[in-house]
Amino acid sequence: MLILSFIVHLMGATMLLLFAVRMVQTGIERAFGSSFRRVVTQNRNPLRAASAGVMLAIVLQSSAAVALLVAGFSAAGAVTFGVGLAVVLGADLGSALLIQVFSFNLDWLVPVLLAVGGGLFVKAEQRRLRQFGRIILGIAFILISLRFLRETMDPIRDSSFLPAIADYLAADFITAFLVGAFLAFVMHSSVAVILMCVTLVAVAAIPVEAGVSLVLGANFGSALIPVWLSRGMSSTARRVPAANLAVRGCGAIVTVIVVNRFELLPYVGSMDSAQTLINVHILFNAVLLLLALLFCNRLELPFSRLLPEDAPSDQEQSPMYRSTLDDAVLGRPHLAIANLKREVLRMVQLVETMIQPVMDLYQTYDPDRARAAIAQDNHVNTALDDIRRYAAAIQSENMAKGDNKRVRELTEYAIAIEAAGDIVVKRLIPLAKEKHEKGIKFSQNGHAEVCHMHEQVQANMVLASNLLISDDLESARLLLEEKQEMARLERKSRKRHLKRLSEGVEISFDSSDIHLETVSSLRDFNSYMASAAYPILHRGGQLLETRLIEQDIDDIEIRQR
Repeated sequence: MLILSFIVHLMGATMLLLFAVRMVQTGIERAFGSSFRRVVTQNRNPLRAASAGVMLAIVLQSSAAVALLVAGFSAAGAVTFGVGLAVVLGADLGSALLIQVFSFNLDWLVPVLLAVGGGLFVKAEQRRLRQFGRIILGIAFILISLRFLRETMDPIRDSSFLPAIADYLAADFITAFLVGAFLAFVMHSSVAVILMCVTLVAVAAIPVEAGVSLVLGANFGSALIPVWLSRGMSSTARRVPAANLAVRGCGAIVTVIVVNRFELLPYVGSMDSAQTLINVHILFNAVLLLLALLFCNRLELPFSRLLPEDAPSDQEQSPMYRSTLDDAVLGRPHLAIANLKREVLRMVQLVETMIQPVMDLYQTYDPDRARAAIAQDNHVNTALDDIRRYAAAIQSENMAKGDNKRVRELTEYAIAIEAAGDIVVKRLIPLAKEKHEKGIKFSQNGHAEVCHMHEQVQANMVLASNLLISDDLESARLLLEEKQEMARLERKSRKRHLKRLSEGVEISFDSSDIHLETVSSLRDFNSYMASAAYPILHRGGQLLETRLIEQDIDDIEIRQR
């Protein structure tokens, strides 16, 4: 009975720890996710890129999440191989430093974090403040789960069950290494696994030797996660995760053998202190980063040969440029609606490729990239025409009232997407061209404001795409909140710009028209993309019919007299 109770409590503590880590990560992504691209891609020096990786890992609570971000940016050509690898290895060190912070006894801080985080999350009106509340609550839950884990070990520490396992892992470091790698890969969080190992050693549940092998195994398992999750990406995207696995994985294997064969642990820390695990973890990732910075660019050639460029395919053969509408299923409404939804999602992806290079064009205007973005608009217009034809051809007599309404909603959203594409072609790209031809430059603050709004738009497009697939009510509410946030950003940028004008900033006078039209266009673009949320919120009873205060007609007439 003691063993069963131990397993249940251990699973509860572990799941709470995973949930808490994920809660912090989600809060940070929602609050700052649109800025991650700029943080990663603005660095060209490997040392600065590694510093950015350290910061991102501490913020995101996950080095694997940073590796996936870099893989996506590599696929888009936004970061080079050497810079990307430096960011990922820096993220590994940042994750190790995060372990050190959470290892301190911060139980006294839990009530404060719960009070502040809960207050912000429940009472705050602004979206970002609510996300700050989510982050603070997640940190409190991490500390609670670690205390829960320590308490779980107390009843079983003196039994014969746990010491037997601990002695076995201490005697067989290879098994301990593999167990650590397996746990990190299955839990998709090396932070959670290593915190658990540190806690087990701190309460003397397992010896330091076994804990070190588990921690090094977790490093190996953590490097496997982005390789597995990026397996469906292009070869270019998979190079950095593969190189990270080769460098970190080989380093972990060599280190676990050396540490266990040559008894080096006394030089790193005390043999009865959990701090030794953290010292090994930080030292391992710091040395690995310093060594890798010397040759990270040289690794590009072997991994380019290992993962060669994908064969270029004719654009028209790409799934993005092929209609998903199948006339053969017009008589089966459920299949026809599914095709319609896929076609609308394809339109979103097309418009996403149109908006993505806009800020690059503002920075350095490239006529070829501008023409490529404009050419996408023809595909968007064709898709809208096909959707309207397809929606009209669906046999309405075989459809339920709800299905008819869903067809109308999808068609209306397709019209909104096409209008969003027109904003890119008819407003944003011409403004970028005008800015280039007249030699106009934004002020530093003005450029940062426009870039932030553009990043927010791209993040909201991902949310809109997910909403099309999931029809999730909570995601719909979040998307509508993002629309309100975008309107707030536009007003804030306009006020700041007018303030710069009043202060006589000359560069703001020259760029005034383009700046104001750009932020207005980005707001309008986002509004069209966010319109996907309205039908879902309406069906869920989460949307008011009107914002006007309803008054009795007689009362109005009396006041008019």
